[in-house]
Amino acid sequence: MPDGLAALRRLGVKLDAQPFRGIRFVSGGLSVDAAFREGPALGVRRTVLHSTMIEAAAAAGVKMLWGTPVSGICEEGVQLADGIVPARWIVGADGFRSRVRHWAGLAAPPARKRFGFRIHYCMAPWSDYMELHWGRGCQIYVTPVGPHQVCAALISRNPHLRLEEALAQFPYLAERLSSAARVTAERGAVTGNCTLRRVYRGRVALIGDASGSVDAITGEGLCLSFQQAVALADSLAAEDLAAYQRAHRRLARRRLFMSNLLLALDRCDWLRTGALRAMSAQPHLFRGMLSFHSALPWDHAEA
Repeated sequence: MPDGLAALRRLGVKLDAQPFRGIRFVSGGLSVDAAFREGPALGVRRTVLHSTMIEAAAAAGVKMLWGTPVSGICEEGVQLADGIVPARWIVGADGFRSRVRHWAGLAAPPARKRFGFRIHYCMAPWSDYMELHWGRGCQIYVTPVGPHQVCAALISRNPHLRLEEALAQFPYLAERLSSAARVTAERGAVTGNCTLRRVYRGRVALIGDASGSVDAITGEGLCLSFQQAVALADSLAAEDLAAYQRAHRRLARRRLFMSNLLLALDRCDWLRTGALRAMSAQPHLFRGMLSFHSALPWDHAEA
């Protein structure tokens, strides 16, 4: 999303990927779309993003210890199988089931889980929008990730529902994707809203999904992580993790609001139908919602 790209630039990461101009909602014969005010977003394979970030980190002088198990943290630093890596600060960026969070005594409350599954297809994107198709208790996202590749992702509360089965609800998508070859196998992950009272203790700070998460329905998980990285870097430079806690709360507030709003549309068919009818009749409503959703952090007073 545009706000995530702005944060990446501040982190010194330049990403070359497939642009798309906005978001389109499709549900029950209704459709509404809007372009990003801040400029295009980018669709990118996670493998490409990871490689780009690793290159930027290496260029900044980061030493990678691939394949090195970490057994815990202690006063001196990080415990490895063959010794301790001394550390002034420890950052837990180890995801939804963070072990660093557990070691630091920062327990996470239970999250309302949903389940996502994705497949990449070999085909030219038919739209320069990211499309969100709403069905009964599920959504399918279609994102251009290259000139000849799209990613289709299913999100639902049913851990057993898979993308090909869900496509029966979406004849338009099923027809589009039926003749396209799969580029990847289907892969899945857990998503959901989860908030922590604190995201640091002592000299340990959490970031990304380890520090709490927003449901993937917002499409903002990565953006939020990149913005947290900027805030954490500033706080570490000032030796003030309490400032990071405040910034973390501000950054998450708007995403959680949007996540709860979109999840309400997921739960209530009548509410979603009414909302899309209103936005179809008055497109400025959807433009305003998208602008609020994807605005840069300094575009709004988030106090």
